[in-house]
Order: sequence, then structure tokens, then C-alpha cells
Amino acid sequence: MREAMQQMETQGSGGAPQHAKGTMLREYETIFLVRPDLAEDLVDKIVERMRGIVHRDGGKVIKVENWGKKKTAYEVKRNFRAIFVRFLYLGGTGAVAEFERNLRMTDDVMKYQSVKIADEVDASTRAVEADVKLPGDPEMPERTGRETELPPEAE
Repeated sequence: MREAMQQMETQGSGGAPQHAKGTMLREYETIFLVRPDLAEDLVDKIVERMRGIVHRDGGKVIKVENWGKKKTAYEVKRNFRAIFVRFLYLGGTGAVAEFERNLRMTDDVMKYQSVKIADEVDASTRAVEADVKLPGDPEMPERTGRETELPPEAE
């Protein structure tokens, strides 16, 4: 009976786990690149799927930032542009492994990188921040090389 009461105390509304005072988790940041030609609603679908994975494993999503479409430093899977998404979340020791496993299975995700930000973060005191969606870089046509122009006197 006592275990059932404790379980009810840790579950809040909506089925998302509410962490008891003193629950210590690690804080992680994962940045992943999504194909640049993907529709905005499909990017949101990937974000919601990843949010569900964090919650399912007993974690807490702190902030999601969609940085929009940006130019990459080098070619990634035959693309010079990608949609950048930053995920900041709390989780246990296996949280990153599960998060990255799901990113690896998603065909639209081209690349990802996870970093541990902090150890032993109290989940009950860490506030959830609003999601951010940035416009990204303006669309620029890809240059194929030097355009050959004839000088005016050659015409």
C-alpha cells in the first residue's frame, strides 16, 4: 500500500513523472541535424518523439531550441545545409544511450552530438524553459563555381 502511495506522489497530471525532492539526475545537451528539405511539422514530430523518450525513461526536458536551417561547416550526407535542433534535458545514466539510439534509427536525422553538462542536478528545482524556434539563415543559392562573364568590349 505504501509503495502505491509513493508511486502516486511521483506521478503528476498527464502521466509525466514528477520528481521527488532530492532526485538527482544528470543534465545533458544533444544537438542534432535534420535534413534541410524536411517539412516543419515533421521536424516537430521528431522533437515530440524525442521528448517522449526522455519522459518515458524518467527524465525531464528542460528546453528545446529549433535553430532553423543553417549552413554546415562541411558536407554532411551530401548536404551543405541542415536544420539544427538543441535538446537540453535531465536523465539517468542510460538516458543518452536511449536518446542517441532513437536518433540513429530516424532516417531524417543526419548527425548528432551529446554532451554531459552537469552531474547530480536536483530535478525538482530545475525549471522547465519555454521552447524556442528561430528562423535560421536566409536562403542563399548554392554557387557552383566561377561564373564566366565576357568583358563589355568582347561583345
